[in-house]
Amino acid sequence: MTVSTFTQEYKCPIAAPRMFNALILDSNNLFPKLFPQYIKSINVIQGDVGAAGSIEQINFTDGTRFKYVKHRIDEIDEKNLACKYTMIEGDALGDKLESIVYEVKFEVDSDGGGCICKMTSHYHVVGESEIRKEEIEASKDKVAGIYKMVENYLLDNPQVYA
Repeated sequence: MTVSTFTQEYKCPIAAPRMFNALILDSNNLFPKLFPQYIKSINVIQGDVGAAGSIEQINFTDGTRFKYVKHRIDEIDEKNLACKYTMIEGDALGDKLESIVYEVKFEVDSDGGGCICKMTSHYHVVGESEIRKEEIEASKDKVAGIYKMVENYLLDNPQVYA
């Protein structure tokens, strides 16, 4: 099995704890509200919401490309605003991927007030399969779009996760 690793950073004007709360701790409630055209529901099918070892299933709406994916939360560090989770199942993995491990960290931006969201993705491929650069770039663009949508929601609702 080969592992391909990619990193990305996203700078945003929202405080790191608010982004962490929205994107990590409360995504099961927030994402279906922000992305109703794509996400039908997010259910904890094992363990407790946001706890290490728990498994969440994201169910996509009819007419979208995928049916569902399952994520296992491997580590969660609320003090340091960091999380590690693994996509372990679902049609989004296709026949090329065994799993994808994500490491996410939110750091205070030295410019003040905002944060830098850092994500490292480890793509564990099946056998000799390869992930094309275009596929990775498309995935990075989707993540940036999600972050931007959450950022806009938090800018429009300064009391949320404050």
